[in-house]
Amino acid sequence: MTLYLVTGPPAAGKSTWVREQAQHGDITIDYDALASALTPAGGAPHDHPVHVKAVTKAARQAAIDTALTLADEHDVYVIHSTPSARLVQHYLDHGAQVVTIDPGQAVVLERCRQERPWRIGQAAKQWYRDGHASKLPVAPSKHDSVAMDW
Repeated sequence: MTLYLVTGPPAAGKSTWVREQAQHGDITIDYDALASALTPAGGAPHDHPVHVKAVTKAARQAAIDTALTLADEHDVYVIHSTPSARLVQHYLDHGAQVVTIDPGQAVVLERCRQERPWRIGQAAKQWYRDGHASKLPVAPSKHDSVAMDW
């Protein structure tokens, strides 16, 4: 089976891409989905309180650690906008295919403006300033199920 590290700026469509690719029984690890699952509905989906973020971070790491032991038997999708080089190498050591979802800065910033808290737009701008777009491969199409090796 395959371990996918799905990267890209905030609001790029990483969660959507994973939903379109993953099959029933696959493991998907999405920080935003975990945070939403850990608190009652009604809050902003991308603007969680600090204590929810702390629990989400711990739950996400536990899920990743366990999923890495299962990646030989099941497809695993880990969504991570800006993994460090060390973390990317850790995933590669586990046989990961790296997929970057990036529809372009203009599209991302417009999505942030329309759908996300102000700070998420700032994080997206930082993602492009830091040159992440040039460091990782880009998935050819949200409808193409082929992940790209890195």
